[in-house]
Amino acid sequence: MSLDPFTAGFDLVKTGLDKFFPDANLETKGKLDAAASAIANEYALTLGQIKINEVEAANPSWFVAGARPAAMWVGVLTLLYSGLGISLLNWAAMASGLPLFPIIDPTAANNILMGLLGLGAARTAEKIKGVETKKVGR
Repeated sequence: MSLDPFTAGFDLVKTGLDKFFPDANLETKGKLDAAASAIANEYALTLGQIKINEVEAANPSWFVAGARPAAMWVGVLTLLYSGLGISLLNWAAMASGLPLFPIIDPTAANNILMGLLGLGAARTAEKIKGVETKKVGR
């Protein structure tokens, strides 16, 4: 704060204007910093999950390492049932006078299946490039 009345008045007006008309660049910079921090946090969480996945996949126990194949088969069977199976089963049920089979929503299982298929494609690309499969994380 200045002792000069002109400078003090100018500072007072500037403070009032800054309150009513904030600097857009400072506001944008704050938003960008918050977004960058959120992205960095999400990246760190994703890397941690990848490390956990690598350890689980390398486990010799089928109970631990078999979770991905089990999720894949659930997705495949759900897709088969909701796509072709329900039509054939309900046709056979109608022809024989039995009650119709339930229609299930395959959205969740399809999302899991598509993610696993994407990972499978990535692994295929790694095999084509000759990436070592016996040593996880090295």
